[in-house]
Parts: sequence; structure tokens; C-alpha cells
Amino acid sequence: MNKYSAWMMLCCLLCIQYNLPEHSTAPAAHPYYVSVTEIDYNAAKKELEIACKIFTDDFEQTLKTVYNTKVDLYKPEDKKLLDKQIAGYIEKHLKLNIGGKNAALSYVGYDIEGEAAWCYFFVPDVQPFTSIQIFNNLLYSYKEEQINLIHVKTNGTRKSTRLSFPDTDATLQF
Repeated sequence: MNKYSAWMMLCCLLCIQYNLPEHSTAPAAHPYYVSVTEIDYNAAKKELEIACKIFTDDFEQTLKTVYNTKVDLYKPEDKKLLDKQIAGYIEKHLKLNIGGKNAALSYVGYDIEGEAAWCYFFVPDVQPFTSIQIFNNLLYSYKEEQINLIHVKTNGTRKSTRLSFPDTDATLQF
């Protein structure tokens, strides 16, 4: 199963779990509002590798509202400006705290995969940890139905959590 198929299956399962409508009559609309944030600790590099997967239409609408400008993730008019907007938005709405220290995200870039954007970040100089605090309110201002799934992997152990509006904070222990 490829990543796109797994993404769609996850979204369908969310629809079933939360009794969301299966079909929408609005063009380009979808019945679920979900992001997935993958946080992997790379022990060899002593860094966190972060990937956020967000539906492109929701993300474009959010960025358009926040920055009061036209946004096209597929064919940006000004790629450098768009990268700055993406980095600024996610850095404001996704925060990590490890060992009592705030972790500054460094933006790498983004890719489009099907109907979703993968946004990549890293955090350098991270020592092994047994606990991570996460603040995530990505797209909450766009839809109160937003669900943010978070997966953290360190030392071969993977833990996950789900944040639904208005919840923004989670702590994972390893």
C-alpha cells in the first residue's frame, strides 16, 4: 500500500469513527479535516526530523486568510515567499518542548503528494529524550472539526496521540 492509499484509508476510518458524512456536495470539499505530524528522532544526527501532512485545499485557504494573499501550493507565483509563509505558519502552530527546552523548528521545504502537502522541518542538537511536550493547533482557525494526529518515534518506540479542537497540548512519555 502506498502513502496516498494509507492516507485515504485513514481519512475513511476517521469518517466512520466520528460518523462524518461520506460525501460532500461542495466542489473540492471533503468530509474530514485532518493533519498528520510525524516526528522521528535520528540518534545518529542527534536531530528531530519532522514531516507535517496537510490537505492542500485546507492549507491554501488557511494561508490565504492568515497572510491575506493568493496562495497556490501547486504552482506558486513566488516560491520563496510561499516557503516563508509555510514556515512561519507551522512554526507558530506546532511547538515542541524537550527536557524543558523549546525546540526551534528549521524549515526544509515542502512537497505535494496527491491532495496533500508534506512540509518538512528538523531540529538540530537534540539529546535522547524520554518525554516530549507538543503544542499543535494546525488549521484550528480554519475548521473546528480539525483533527491533528501526531506520531513520535524515538529509540525504536513509536507513540501517537490525537488532538481535536479545542485541545492543543499533548505529552508523550517513552
